[in-house]
Formats: sequence, structure tokens, C-alpha cells
Amino acid sequence: MLATGRSFRSVKIDPLIQKGAEQSVLYLELADGQHIGLSRSRRKGHTLKLQGLKQNNWEEVARLLPVQVLDSTAFLLLEGSPRARRQFLDWGVFHVEPSFVANWRASRKCLANRNLLLKRSSLDEQQLSAWDTELCSYANLVDFARREYFESFAPMLQKTLRSLGGRAMPDLAFTYYRGWGEDEELEQVLTNTLQADLKYGVSQHGPQRADVRIKIDRSNAVELLSRGQQKLVVCAMKIAQGILLSEAAGSRCIFLVDDLPAELDKENRTAVFSAIQDLGGQVFLTSVDRQDCWGEGGKTATFHVEHGTIST
Repeated sequence: MLATGRSFRSVKIDPLIQKGAEQSVLYLELADGQHIGLSRSRRKGHTLKLQGLKQNNWEEVARLLPVQVLDSTAFLLLEGSPRARRQFLDWGVFHVEPSFVANWRASRKCLANRNLLLKRSSLDEQQLSAWDTELCSYANLVDFARREYFESFAPMLQKTLRSLGGRAMPDLAFTYYRGWGEDEELEQVLTNTLQADLKYGVSQHGPQRADVRIKIDRSNAVELLSRGQQKLVVCAMKIAQGILLSEAAGSRCIFLVDDLPAELDKENRTAVFSAIQDLGGQVFLTSVDRQDCWGEGGKTATFHVEHGTIST
């Protein structure tokens, strides 16, 4: 909630507020003494504060709380739409390239304005040309940052996957697709596909179409891997990002892990636990069986939840 502004369970506000109350309040103190507070109200929106100062967006807080979630939704990295993989990629770029978020926001603004023009009954070609020029400028900056990050991420992912026991898997190929052809300039692509864009009222090419493609030969990996192999791959993807964050920014990921034993045998589970523990960050795990919840070593504390009451 504090890292992203919403729960991984639901985007709705009401389930996050106690019955009969008007708002929920979360407060956190980091190891370095910094304070973060968030209030979510049923009627008045939210208020986010860092060191007592109101924040207009989540940028600074998100940098302080690099959270990775490993739960059933992690499978979307393989079986979901490109949006899930694009968000995953952008999370990594955001944490290692400070200028990325400004360029990403600018590209989104250009796309929104371009799409509005495409939906009009009569096309304003002069405005469209102006927004195309702006879009291409920011799209190239976004693409450059994504590509540079991916060039570090892909080999780290392969290394991490091998360490988790991925040797028995078929050869996986991880490739970055920027949202338009590698040998084409975006400005020319937008010109060539204008009629199709007008037909659908939306831009068909650009950084909003970027993807990380995961294949075995010519097939999508999700079609050939078992459920257990899929889970190892998504775990490796999350852990690899944690390693890169430590190397590039000197930060440590906070891992939120739910029901890791599902789909993984003891050997693979132990390998994943060990890799997360080696990152040295804080880890929150939920499990129905304490024996399956964590490996040997490391400082641990247990929280028991029953009927909404938490005990230690």
C-alpha cells in the first residue's frame, strides 16, 4: 500500500477501511529513521506524507520502498498481456535510471493527445504532426533506458535461473521488443500506419506497445513449461531485478511472498528461499505451514493472524 498506493488484492478503497470507520491510516518508519504515512478516505481521496511533507505523487516513496511481490499474480509475467511484462520492466528501469519516469510521463502525455486527435471526426494534421514529433523524441529516450536496463537484466536472469535449478528446462530466450520495428524510425512508422490508427482511434505503435518476449524456439514459453517451471522462471525474474537494484542503486528489495510452496518441491523452494535471503533485504512471507515458510538461517519473527487479530 505504501509503495504503490493500492493493495495487491484490490484497487477498491472500501475493503481497506475498517467497517464503521471513515479512513484507514498506515505509518512506517524506515531503518534510517525516515517516516512515511498514508491515509485513505472513503470520500476525500488520499494523503501521502514523507517526513511530514505532503507528496503529490508516489515517486519519492516508491524509490524508498522497492517492493517485489511473489504470489499467484506473478504468473502474469508469462501468461498475461504485454502490459504486465512492460510494467515489470519499467519497475526495474525506474529504480536504476532517475530520468526515466519524467520521459515516460511525457511520452504518455503525447500519446494521450495523439489518441484524442485520432478520435476526432476531422483530423488536424498540423497538431498531429506536432505531437508525433514530441512523441518520437520521448519514445526514443524511453526505449533507450529500457534497452540499456534489459541488456543487464537478461544475462542476470539467465544466471539466476540456472542457480535455481533451471538447467533442466528447455532453452529460454528473453528478448526486448520496443513497440515498433528495430530497423524503423518511429516517425516513419506513425506516418505509414496513420490510416490504421484513424480506423481504431488509437496509436498502434510506440513505447506503449513494448514487451519482454519469453520463448522456447518459436513458441511462447508458457505453452511448454510446467506450472512448477513457470514459477521458477517468475521467481528468477523477480530475484534478478533485486540483484540489479543492489548493484546499480545500492538498495535492497522488500520481498512480499505468498504461499511459495505451491507448485514448488522442497529442493526448488529451498533454492528460491536461499536466493532471496542472499539479497539481504526484508522479507514478509505468508504460509499455512510454518515449516514450509523459510529456510535455515537469518533472523526471523512469526506473526499469527486469526479472526483479524495479529499476535507474535
